[in-house]
Amino acid sequence: MIRRPLRPLARILEARAKGENPDAIERENRRLRHEEMRDRARVRAEGRLLVLGLTFFCAFSVIGVRMGMLAASEPSEPRAQASGASIIASRADIVDRHGRLLATNMSTHSLYAHPRQMIEPARAARELAAIFPDLKEADLARRFADPDRKFMWVRKKLSPEQMQAVHDIGEPGLLFGPREMRLYPNGALAAHVLGGASFGREGVHSAEVIGTAGIEKFLDEELRDPAREGAPLELSLDLTVQSAAEQVLEAGMTLLNAKGAASVLMDVRTGEVISIVSLPDFDPNDRPNPLVEGNASDSPLFNRAVQGVYELGSTFKIFAAVQAMDLGLVNPQTVIDTRPPMKVGGHRIGEFDNHNYGEIPVETVIVKSSNRGTGKLALAIGPTRQQAFLKSLGFFEATPLEIVEARGGAPLLPERWTDLSAVTISYGHGISTSPLHLAAGYAAIANDGIAVRPTLLKQRGPQAGERVMSERAALAAQVMLRKVVTEGTASFGEVPGYHVGGKTGTADKPKERGGGYYTDKVIATFAALFPAHDPRYVLVVTLDEPVETSGTKPRRTAGWTAVPVAAEMISRIAPLLGLRPDHRSAAPEALIEASR
Repeated sequence: MIRRPLRPLARILEARAKGENPDAIERENRRLRHEEMRDRARVRAEGRLLVLGLTFFCAFSVIGVRMGMLAASEPSEPRAQASGASIIASRADIVDRHGRLLATNMSTHSLYAHPRQMIEPARAARELAAIFPDLKEADLARRFADPDRKFMWVRKKLSPEQMQAVHDIGEPGLLFGPREMRLYPNGALAAHVLGGASFGREGVHSAEVIGTAGIEKFLDEELRDPAREGAPLELSLDLTVQSAAEQVLEAGMTLLNAKGAASVLMDVRTGEVISIVSLPDFDPNDRPNPLVEGNASDSPLFNRAVQGVYELGSTFKIFAAVQAMDLGLVNPQTVIDTRPPMKVGGHRIGEFDNHNYGEIPVETVIVKSSNRGTGKLALAIGPTRQQAFLKSLGFFEATPLEIVEARGGAPLLPERWTDLSAVTISYGHGISTSPLHLAAGYAAIANDGIAVRPTLLKQRGPQAGERVMSERAALAAQVMLRKVVTEGTASFGEVPGYHVGGKTGTADKPKERGGGYYTDKVIATFAALFPAHDPRYVLVVTLDEPVETSGTKPRRTAGWTAVPVAAEMISRIAPLLGLRPDHRSAAPEALIEASR
């Protein structure tokens, strides 16, 4: 800015020339300068006042709007914010093959305390002990009175009724936090498949729900993956079939005084496990604690269908027959000499009840369940080829089922696979496997020689499995299994309209200590396929220590125990599976040929 001089020389000289006072010029210029300065200051001050006024107006407007919003909102208690990483509590639902709910999430609340904020801790402890009988009043009072305790959990999960009762106590130091918990709406149904869930990382206002067993733990990361965007996990199970199977198996176990029971129903083309049952079972909503001593199989948590490895007896005989036919060593009519004596490795091979079946064809070896007959087939096959065949059927490793318990169901194999091992294994002794292993082996026969991998996940079509035997051998084995029901040891297994085929197996239970076998305790098994003329499903039923007492003496064989239970189960579930009964009364070979 250029300032004008108060005494401009030109005007001063002019004023002197005229005889005027030069000081008047200076006074006038000073007055003008001051007026100009005053005008600029006023304009600046007015601008500042305007800005300040606008600022106050905006501030009070924001405060007014916020107060209005708070006045219009619902009242809520202030909540302390937990520090640390956020906890992802969301977990995908689990549904059966038809979309019916097996596991979901439910909103609930947790109860925690701030002892330093409590007014009457002794009264609060007394009232809480009355609401929750498992809590001790003295222990609560001691913890509430601890001067160093700022926070403590009281209950991780509350029902609405319990929450209201705690709220009625009126203690400001008792606070609630939102919580999401896992709910199994069908209770114990399919408990061993689902397993259960519990809390992982926990905060005041959320908790991480993690799987603790079953498929919940096996697919834990997938179920918690936010990328699923709420899509449920579809299982191969059919809820209706599972319920029917559990009811029949439980009734059979009770009627036959069995210690435990298991069943597996499997689709032979897709490998889908439609139903899998282990009894006794439990409620995953209130999962019991594992046993810390004693036999693990005594716990209801023990999954007999996949963890229980047993000598499954004569159900293995069909594998010796089908392999021998596949190798071209025999055909169904090849005669086998089953007359005694038969010794292998210095050990005598006997028959059930010391039967002597004489010289009989291979199919009769299976129908009559001859130990010597299958033993001679095993010797013709040889230990090396027998091992390779059983390995291709999955009998050398744990089943790949999508539950964590399946990893603990690895078969028990002989240390040295001798000729004697080959013979005893041919009739189901000397090798211990789970019922699921057996179901997968029979599925390969029912699927015309193509093995399928058992799975609990819903499939979109048949599996492209590996061929483990010729179709010719598999079809011949299906005829033999049908004859076991129509002419042999599984006569109680026939279900009108569904033409059941299968094989019984009764194995003495080994003693826990000292070696040897019990004479009055068995594992009874029936492995069935149906309909025999076009096999779609395999069913394995296993009973632990059954005994049938309706006669004059106790009967423990599978034909009297596991077979009737399996037949009742098939009659209940076959219509649920959409199978139409076929009442043709043709012979087994004709039925199977008619379906090809």
